[in-house]
Amino acid sequence: MNSPFEFGSTVSDKTFTNRVKELSRLKSNLTSGVNTIIISPRRWGKSSLVEKVTNEIRLDHKTHRIVIIDLFSINTEEEFLEMYARSVIKASSGKLSEWLDLAKSTFKRLMPKLILNTDLGDISLEFDRAEIIRHKDEILNLPESIASEKGFKFIICIDEFQNIVNYDADHSFEKAMRSYWQRHKNVTYCLYGSKRHMISDIFNDSSRAFFKFGDIILLDKIQRAEWVKFIMAKFKETNKEISELNAEQIAQYAQDHSWYVQQLSHYVWLLTNKEVQEEMVKEAFDQLKYSQQPLFEQTIENLSNTQVNLLKAVYQNEKQLTSTAVMQSFHLGTPNNVRKNIHTLIQADIIDKVGDSYIFMDPVFQNLFAEIA
Repeated sequence: MNSPFEFGSTVSDKTFTNRVKELSRLKSNLTSGVNTIIISPRRWGKSSLVEKVTNEIRLDHKTHRIVIIDLFSINTEEEFLEMYARSVIKASSGKLSEWLDLAKSTFKRLMPKLILNTDLGDISLEFDRAEIIRHKDEILNLPESIASEKGFKFIICIDEFQNIVNYDADHSFEKAMRSYWQRHKNVTYCLYGSKRHMISDIFNDSSRAFFKFGDIILLDKIQRAEWVKFIMAKFKETNKEISELNAEQIAQYAQDHSWYVQQLSHYVWLLTNKEVQEEMVKEAFDQLKYSQQPLFEQTIENLSNTQVNLLKAVYQNEKQLTSTAVMQSFHLGTPNNVRKNIHTLIQADIIDKVGDSYIFMDPVFQNLFAEIA
């Protein structure tokens, strides 16, 4: 019997949990032409939310075409433009024979090399690197051109969107994207990524091109009561039993973190023959911690000594990190150095500021920190 819990990828409809308001809002936005930005810490379910909504739109709105692009490994403007063009053309038609016709009819100055792999049902689109930069407008306007010609609408979802800041130092590409996309009438954009503070900077800074580009959805944690119901239901579906107390303990250990609730529930489920015992939850959490330990050890190795010392102060719930007593006790350096390290750790989504306190963003990292730092 397969585990009813999923982690490590976007979750399926069967293991998608709650998010009723966010689902309704995002679906309404995307089908109504409202550009949407999703902001939350990593592993809180942004990609799963987008996937569920777009799957529903595919079923309910036959005039819409969905494009999902992941910029995780896209490091240059040229790579982005090639992927963008290829993804839009592929989403425009399910027929290989139509892809070449679309490329020929929509590109006026660019002359792409289109390679069809009929065995894999895939498309390779190659451009001259100098030409693609010179005529980037044809690619950035491609979905609007195709949609206007074909009479349908595009919804373009771009994951890891914050990577665009690495394409140029002056954000000129960012400005070009906004200048073209804001005029599109038949294309709606959904933009999100795993670097929460970088995404926030792109859309909340009034000096940036994408300021006020669309509706911003801030994802909160799923409420613990919802997690408890979800965990108990999944155990019951697979003929196993878990008490409300033990289900709540799973959510508490994971601090309601979507990824870790699913992962910890999976480990508990594997340990359970018929009924969950309290000690199983603790054993499963130990398994989860030590599965993540190499990753967090590497994280610490990549930090400076003063940054690690700053994390020690955060771990000890120190609030006045620039006070003389705290800086001397934890060897944090100067106030300026402390402020710089706080900014670096927040930008890396390792810590965050909540009220007048600093917290670890990852509950498992926090739990392991004293052992590995």
